[in-house]
Amino acid sequence: MIDFTNANKYIKQVEDTMMKYNIRLEDNNDLIAGIDLGTAYVVLVVLDRKMNPVACEMEFAQVIKDGLVVDFAGARAIVKRLKEKIEEKLGAELTKAAIAVPPGTGERDRNTHRYVVEGAGLEVTSVLDEPTAANSVLNIENGVVVDIGGGTTGLSIFENGRVVYTADEPTGGIHLTLVIAGNYKIRFEEAEELKKRKDRYRDVFPLIVPVVQKMALIIKRHTQDYKVDGIYLVGGTCCMNGIEHIIEKETGIPTRRPYNPLLVTPIGIAMNCR
Repeated sequence: MIDFTNANKYIKQVEDTMMKYNIRLEDNNDLIAGIDLGTAYVVLVVLDRKMNPVACEMEFAQVIKDGLVVDFAGARAIVKRLKEKIEEKLGAELTKAAIAVPPGTGERDRNTHRYVVEGAGLEVTSVLDEPTAANSVLNIENGVVVDIGGGTTGLSIFENGRVVYTADEPTGGIHLTLVIAGNYKIRFEEAEELKKRKDRYRDVFPLIVPVVQKMALIIKRHTQDYKVDGIYLVGGTCCMNGIEHIIEKETGIPTRRPYNPLLVTPIGIAMNCR
């Protein structure tokens, strides 16, 4: 299995920028950005040309469903707010960004993602699939990178550093939230907050195990024809402690997750902004 020491350190550096204000830049003419339009969160990561972390902002959102834009105006407004917030911090303008979509997304929906970001005032320089973007951070040579977001479980299988297969199926974090909401008979928004509370972890985790098992079956089905030695988890849903143990048990494949899986894909997207 891959040693995540360096990747974890880098992810933590990006995370730390969220607490910094009035950031001074050596060169503000070559900032690169990555925008992850997620089902639960929209995340904007900014790096400099040497790939040093500069800034990161995110906002909870319900403008994407199963990886597809369902509220164009709302998505564009969120991206614009995040862009302006970071520009205020940096005293510099963001002009370009890369984006990513779930594997297998059609051209029409890829273009919709592009139009959202362009509508917020950014030039889109590249469009990636999400697990492949994440691997720019993890550098997996052989194995499967699985991005479990709010709406879907997407994966890319790597052999000798090259993508040989991709897939994406509905089932993600919102399904966990719906189970919690139904069990406690509370609103979706309340269940989402409850899901993230560490002091309620012991109560909540047993409820969502069947959904995680379904995610594991998706992974197992799409990897059964390949020699996969390791599963590497990213995406906001994978922030829940213990999810890796269920997936490893169900698939029989060693499974690991890096520090703060939510940030891995948007960081990787930014790294591919050219």
